Amino acid sequence: MYNNFKKYLTEEITNIKEAGLYKNERIISTPQSADIKVQGGDNVLNFCANNYLGLADSKVLIEAAKRAMDERGYGMSSVRFICGTGDLHKELERKISDFFGTEDAILYAACFDANGGVFEPLLGEEDAIISDALNHASIIDGVRLCKAKRFRYANADMADLEKQLIAAKDCRFRLICTDGVFSMDGNVAPVDKIYALAQKYDAMVMVDESHSAGVVGKTGRGTTELYNLKGEVEIITGTLGKAFGGAVGGFTTGKKEVIEMLRQRSRPYLFSNSIPPMIAAAGIAMFDLIDKTNELQDKLHSNTAYFVERMKAAGFDIKPTESAICAVMLYDAKLSQDFAARLQQEGIYVTGFYYPVVPKGQARIRVQVSAAHEKEHLDKCIAAFTKVGKELNVLK
Repeated sequence: MYNNFKKYLTEEITNIKEAGLYKNERIISTPQSADIKVQGGDNVLNFCANNYLGLADSKVLIEAAKRAMDERGYGMSSVRFICGTGDLHKELERKISDFFGTEDAILYAACFDANGGVFEPLLGEEDAIISDALNHASIIDGVRLCKAKRFRYANADMADLEKQLIAAKDCRFRLICTDGVFSMDGNVAPVDKIYALAQKYDAMVMVDESHSAGVVGKTGRGTTELYNLKGEVEIITGTLGKAFGGAVGGFTTGKKEVIEMLRQRSRPYLFSNSIPPMIAAAGIAMFDLIDKTNELQDKLHSNTAYFVERMKAAGFDIKPTESAICAVMLYDAKLSQDFAARLQQEGIYVTGFYYPVVPKGQARIRVQVSAAHEKEHLDKCIAAFTKVGKELNVLK
């Protein structure tokens, strides 16, 4: 049978390539930072990493990980409820709870697992999940694994959310779930308004803070800090793989009874190895670091405001953003690839996004600003965008 299946796959891959939708992976040969080297020896400025606080190559985190490897070994070789919970895991969970002002936290191998494992243990067919239309794929997949009734509202559209809450009024429990920052556009979810509607219609709220933790709010506590709702939202999910050091690991934090039930029944938690001790130790060091100073958040906010202002002044079509994500709209899939390739020749490392990652006709280059960027990095990026934009007739 595989010969026929191989033919089918080959034809599908060819179709993807001919449609200009094939994704090539570039190879980096240096630590992740503002300035990196890619295969072929080119030194480029990285504007497409989730390294929002510039901690991916932090000496503080690296040293903490090295010490933990010497003291605790390479890995746990087990799921936690059998023999895989270390003291560092428990300490990191406490740090996460303290950071977000919640009651408890549970670690996962990735936030994809956190989102995949949060719905099914908590909700059943008598219940309802009301989900933002632009939620991350991991939330969508997690919802699919749950038997609860599904309702969807247009992105950040509170009138539509209210309509869906009314439609779900006869369900036993109702959970509204949203990204804190929508990763392709950079807009922040109106969690204050979502929370108000949840109170009005007797619902709960879940926020995925993966792109907002470390970024949004004065001290980077995410959308619940931004809207003065720390400790109020029932469930928060997030990752250690973006602003919080850029490695691996996810978490769910929130009400203690929720976390306790997840420890008992969440399948990605029960059937996956614990994160390595070195990752837990680096996470602890990261929270200690950002608890002491707001320097990185302040620099990130300043860098982002400067970049967005200058790009708009140059004439680019920029999606409204309240995060460190700047979506430079090009609309055409092939143009986004050509533009990104030319930028790499100019020493700027970015990625063109197109269907199915974003809707058809909404292709863009997503620029991600970091606290690791200096003003000269931002200026070089803006100048390169402007030069290529004129070459490709994006700018007049």
